[in-house]
Amino acid sequence: MRAALIYVFLLAIKTFSRVFYRFDISWTGDLPKDPWANLRLLLILNHTSLYEPLFTGWVPNRFLKNVARNGLIPIADKTFNRPMVGRFFRIIANNVISISRLRDISWDRFIDRIQPDSLVIMLPEGRMKRKNGFDANGNPMTIRGGVADLLEAIPGGRMLIAYSGGLHHVQIPTQRIPRLFKTLQMRVESLDISHYKKMLWHSRESNSLKQAVVADLEKRLSLNCPPGY
Repeated sequence: MRAALIYVFLLAIKTFSRVFYRFDISWTGDLPKDPWANLRLLLILNHTSLYEPLFTGWVPNRFLKNVARNGLIPIADKTFNRPMVGRFFRIIANNVISISRLRDISWDRFIDRIQPDSLVIMLPEGRMKRKNGFDANGNPMTIRGGVADLLEAIPGGRMLIAYSGGLHHVQIPTQRIPRLFKTLQMRVESLDISHYKKMLWHSRESNSLKQAVVADLEKRLSLNCPPGY
C-alpha cells in the first residue's frame, strides 16, 4: 500500500512538472540498450535547490515505480525535520533515511539499509549551492567521499550520473515561491558499477578508492554539467 501511494505521489509531481516546465535533457557517454534496467544507483550532481524532484517530469513511469518500491534516499536531518519540507521528502521514496552531515552512526545505519534490490538516490555534494556559487558557509562545492561507501556496498548493476544545469532560475535556496514555465537542463550518463569500480582501481593515483571516486566525479561534473543557470 505504501509503495502504491508513493507512486501516485510521484506521478502527481511528474504531471505538475510536465505542465509547468520544459526539459532540455540529453544522454552523454556510451548508452546501453536500456539505461533504466538493473538500476541500483542515481547520483545527482550540481545540487542547487530542493526543487530537484521536478526532474521527474522527464523520467519514465517505470523508474518512478522502482523508486516507490525500492528507493532508498538519505536526507539531511536539517531538511528531514522541517515541518512541511520534511513531510514532502519522507514520502518521495520507499525508504527515506535522516542523516547528519557528520560521518557518524546515522551514515552507518543508512549504508546498512542497502538491499540487493535497493535503488539508492544520493546528492554526493551533501549541501546546496547558493547563488554565489558556494555553499551556505561560503565554502566551495565539492564531492564528498561518502559516495565511495555506496559503491563498495553495491556490488553490481548500473548507475546513472545526472548532471543538473541548476535550478536557481526556478528557486534559489531560502526563496519560497518557485518560478514557473522555465527550462530544466540535465545531462545523464549511464555506467556499469562493476566496470566503473575496476576502472578506478586500475587508474587511481593513490591507495584510496574514496579519493579516486571523488576526483573522477569532480572531473566528470566539470566536463558534463550543462551551462545551466
